[in-house]
Amino acid sequence: MGTWRQAVEVAMTDDEVARLMVLSRSRTESASRVQRAQMLLAYRENPSFFVVGQRVGVHHQTVQRCIERALAYGPLMALDDRPRPGKEPTITPEAKAWLVSLACDKAKDHGYGHELWTTRLLARHARERGAAAGHGCLANLVQGTVCKILGQEEVKPHKVRYYLERRDAEFEQKMAEVLCVYREVQVLKKAAAKAKKTSNKSRKPMAIVCVYRKPYPC
Repeated sequence: MGTWRQAVEVAMTDDEVARLMVLSRSRTESASRVQRAQMLLAYRENPSFFVVGQRVGVHHQTVQRCIERALAYGPLMALDDRPRPGKEPTITPEAKAWLVSLACDKAKDHGYGHELWTTRLLARHARERGAAAGHGCLANLVQGTVCKILGQEEVKPHKVRYYLERRDAEFEQKMAEVLCVYREVQVLKKAAAKAKKTSNKSRKPMAIVCVYRKPYPC
C-alpha cells in the first residue's frame, strides 16, 4: 500500500520572496517565469502539488518539477529553463543559399526518379550531401526547417508552373492553316444542316473526317 508523500519545504529569504512577488505580477517577464514565480509563492502558502496546480492552472507534475528545481538550485534559479543537453547547429546563410539553389533545380537532375522536389526529399538530400558541399550544419536538417527556409524565400519546388515553348519556325503558318480547315468544316456543317431543313428529299448523311499527323515529338 502506498504512503502519503510528505510535503517538502522550500527555504526562501525575505529578499527572494519579495523578488518572486514582483515577478509574479510582471507584464514584461516571460509567461513561464511569471507562472513559476506564482507556483513557488502558492506552494509557500500551501505545500501541495495538486492544490497549487489547480490554483495556477497547470498540471501537478509541472508544479513538482518547479519545486524540485527550487530545492536543487534555489527559488530564483528555478524560474529559468534547464539548460538543454545539446544545441542544434546554426544553419549558416551559405547553407541556406545552397539549399534554395538546390530547390530551384529538378530532382531528376540529381539522380532521383521524381521530376520535382518534395520538402521531405530535399531535407534527406541535404542531410546526405550537405557535408560534402561544405555545409555540415545541415546534417540534422528536418522537413519543417526546409519549409521555413524556402518559405522565407518564397520558393515552392513542389508547385512549378510549366509552359510550352514554340520551337517550330513555321508554327504560325501551320496554325493558320489548321484554323482555316476548322472554319471550312463549320461552313460545310451549317450548309448541310440548312439543306436538310429546306429539302424534302432524303439526302445521304455526310461525314467529315479530320486527320492530324504528328511528324515529330513536341
